[in-house]
Amino acid sequence: MKKIFALLLVVVMIFSMTACGQSGETKAEYNAALLLNGNLGDKSFFDSANQGLEKLKAELGADKFDFKVEQMGAKPEDEPKWEPTLLEYCDKKEYDVIIVGTWQMYDALAKASKEFPDQKFIFFDETFDFSSGEHNNIYNVLYKQNEVSFLVGAAAALMTTDGSLPMIDPSDSNIGFLGGMENPIINDFLVGYIQGAKEVNPDVKVKIAYVGDFWDSAKGKDLALTQYQSGGVDIGYNVAGAAGLGQIEAAADANKYAFGVDSDQAALLPEMAEFIPTSALKNVGNSIIRAIKLDLEGKLEYGVAESLGFSEGGVEIVKDAHYESMVPEAIRTQLDELEQKIINGEIVVDTALGKSTEEIQAIKDSVQ
Repeated sequence: MKKIFALLLVVVMIFSMTACGQSGETKAEYNAALLLNGNLGDKSFFDSANQGLEKLKAELGADKFDFKVEQMGAKPEDEPKWEPTLLEYCDKKEYDVIIVGTWQMYDALAKASKEFPDQKFIFFDETFDFSSGEHNNIYNVLYKQNEVSFLVGAAAALMTTDGSLPMIDPSDSNIGFLGGMENPIINDFLVGYIQGAKEVNPDVKVKIAYVGDFWDSAKGKDLALTQYQSGGVDIGYNVAGAAGLGQIEAAADANKYAFGVDSDQAALLPEMAEFIPTSALKNVGNSIIRAIKLDLEGKLEYGVAESLGFSEGGVEIVKDAHYESMVPEAIRTQLDELEQKIINGEIVVDTALGKSTEEIQAIKDSVQ
């Protein structure tokens, strides 16, 4: 009996070591991997995704949920490793879900989805084409960036003629827009921005520039400075990821305003908060929390796309004490009314998605 008991004890110890790992740490019930085709510290899109996962881990506990972040870099020399890294994570079979985002990861995700049909994926901020009937292991979440940009455009057009504001020349109606790369998502921001601006001021003019990438903040700064110094712009909107940080630096240098994007950039950049009236948020982190909670309950539907706007909490502008101190009450009241009209369906915000190049150009031309 003693030999049998000793043998059983050894088996239990081996099982325990296998379950806990050599470090003695217990693996969480649900594990996620966030693969960034960029880096943390963008004070924007990727930081929002990471913060959502951190919040979920704090809420559920490390025994229930854990995650790993892989920062793959955003520069041209980093791109060749994006697909191999994604395939490597799939091959590990260690993660209940792998999270990737943006149009730049589309092809790599499509390949990984087919090669690893049992691996689940969350894909954010770019439309995935499910028409082939394949890829039923992908949940696709989108954001109605056109809706939140409508409010930013209205705010910019109202502020640029308000002589009570310290950094405004009310004699003209020029506002700025700085995009990262010209693609359907960035142009969806732009279309909403233009519509919102024209809603409150049909004579508004919009100076438009694209960086060409989402990481070159120096170029973003140069383009924004040109708008501020030569284009008569006194308030702009950056939709360019880390490159957009250059616009906020330009606003500080030129003593002008710049709206933030994706994260609360006034809070994240306190040394430049006086130039950031508010930020347009795509609640990437919240959408990931929502998706994983549904997956934990077995309720997340794969092979479909969802688009989240004001009504679903997918987008918003930051409305806090800083916003109240920066934006006059009359303008804030008007923005609240416009937001409610969007939610009620009284205002239908136009979208760039599905529009031709010629149609997008016509919208741009309407504010030149």
